[in-house]
Amino acid sequence: MKRSQTIALIAVFAALNAVCDSLVGLPQDIVWYGWIFLIEPLNGVVLGPLAGALSTLIGVIVGHTIYFRGETEYLFTIGAPLGAMISGLVYRKRWRLVLVYYTMLFVAYFLTPVAWNLPLWGMWDTILAFAVLCAIYTLIVRFNSRIVEEEKYILPISAFIGLEADILFRIFLLIPCQTYRLFFGFSVEALQAIWGVAAFVTPIQVAISMIVTTLVGLQALRLFGNERDST
Repeated sequence: MKRSQTIALIAVFAALNAVCDSLVGLPQDIVWYGWIFLIEPLNGVVLGPLAGALSTLIGVIVGHTIYFRGETEYLFTIGAPLGAMISGLVYRKRWRLVLVYYTMLFVAYFLTPVAWNLPLWGMWDTILAFAVLCAIYTLIVRFNSRIVEEEKYILPISAFIGLEADILFRIFLLIPCQTYRLFFGFSVEALQAIWGVAAFVTPIQVAISMIVTTLVGLQALRLFGNERDST
């Protein structure tokens, strides 16, 4: 695409992001207070990792300003553009970069003492995403299998791994960066309750986004062109 087309698409997607982010989210939502999760992976898939992250960042800043959720949420919402970037990297087969991202953040989490008091099942979907990522990487590198890179598989996989990367970054801010204590004054008991709610709510949101990404993504890629092998 020409630069003018890219800028126009970034602006269009940023506007869509702002609308989604400013809408009230699902009941008991503790990760995405709006509907940004719905379009987040599409940004990275259609626009690419960098342009997708930029459009998401602009959108969530505007959305958070329209639907104000407190100053601290501006920090946590950085997870959305990161998630869009990871979705774009997965779609473009940059598996190693994504694997490094997940590994670093998981190591940071499990080296934090307070994490030892939190139930693993509370973040089962994020752990599953890491397991899927490792399995795919093994299939590609060890057995030279490319079946997962087919369009009907890579779109939902991109959404799944990208959104869970977003969640993992928010967990990184909350636990290893100690914002649970510095910003919110949460006790271990409060964190355990949050982990329990998140285990049920966020997988529903991720599943919805995977369906939307697959259905809308196929049409958007036909419309704007498929640039999977581009950098």
